[in-house]
Amino acid sequence: MTTYIIRRLLWAMVVLVLLTLLIFFAMRLLPGDPLLIYVAQGQYANIGPEALEHLRAQYGLDKPIMIQYFNWVGGVLRGDLGTSIFYHEDVGKLIARRLPITMHIGVLAFIVATILGAVSGLLAGLRRGKTADQVVTPLANVGITIPIFWLGIVLIYVFSLKLGWLPTGGYTSPFQDFWLNTRQLIMPVACESVVGLASMCRLMRSSILEVTRQDYIRTAWSKGLAERVIVQRHMLKNSLIPIVTLWGFALALIFGGSVLIETVFNIPGMGRLMVSSIFSQDYVVVQACTLVFGGIVLLVNLIVDISYGWLDPRVRYG
Repeated sequence: MTTYIIRRLLWAMVVLVLLTLLIFFAMRLLPGDPLLIYVAQGQYANIGPEALEHLRAQYGLDKPIMIQYFNWVGGVLRGDLGTSIFYHEDVGKLIARRLPITMHIGVLAFIVATILGAVSGLLAGLRRGKTADQVVTPLANVGITIPIFWLGIVLIYVFSLKLGWLPTGGYTSPFQDFWLNTRQLIMPVACESVVGLASMCRLMRSSILEVTRQDYIRTAWSKGLAERVIVQRHMLKNSLIPIVTLWGFALALIFGGSVLIETVFNIPGMGRLMVSSIFSQDYVVVQACTLVFGGIVLLVNLIVDISYGWLDPRVRYG
């Protein structure tokens, strides 16, 4: 087990290095100059070429691109994510304020998707061809293909503008106003969880149908055991293995969807920070946000791989 974890950690480091290379050079392929965008929002006429070159040197943009990359990576290794060109603030402080908001919404969406997806898929699998299956399966097929930004706009139109039940967006800390925070999160969490929920439902249904054909399930039925006992002791644990595999993918979908959801619902999280930083070509912020998201997804995938041994004793780590 220890050897396997070390090997996975080494591969995770390789993936992170490739991720830094990809996002660093991809951002610099975009047309335009972040300093010119920043200056254009201020007093461009009052800033001469000397002042512009001073700003370029201040942010390290006057150096060759490879030197810029190694300077940035060296800063990351020291815990320094750099200084934002647009916000004039340490990127670590920006992320420290915005990451808890994104994590709050993302974790809630992940829990909703996992629980409802597993339960609905279990119900559809156990009642194959019956009313529950005929309702759940088409809804899951629709949910897996629905554009979440479109769903967010529809929810705002119906529940905010027409019915007036929920606020159109924004974010309030639950420590300040728990009830307002709950009302603000209902639509974003629903939008972020819908694709993961539908995916887990479909996979859980397929897994249940496969498990029910196994010999040990037929033996359990022949012993006269109650359905609840068979499901809890024999079906559920073995059916969860594919669901656990999907967790890493579902988490990536949720964090990726935060970029759209936080923009639609005007939530000041990491996703909205990335969007504004991309438009302003704030290289350092985009690089740091992508690195944080990538690290979280890699950590979850490692936990998922290790959990296989608990769910399936036949799994051995070499």
